Amino acid sequence: MEELLQQLQERAGISETQAKEALETIKDFVKDKFPMMAGAVDKLFEGNNA
Repeated sequence: MEELLQQLQERAGISETQAKEALETIKDFVKDKFPMMAGAVDKLFEGNNA
């Protein structure tokens, strides 16, 4: 996840806080649209506070 955060920051030109918020938004969106994947999504983002 750190690598993804870094890429978001570099490619989008945003701060670390903004990148973390973007990941949180993506996580919530996927969980909302695909509730059967909620556990997998949580596991993927585990330990990243995103």
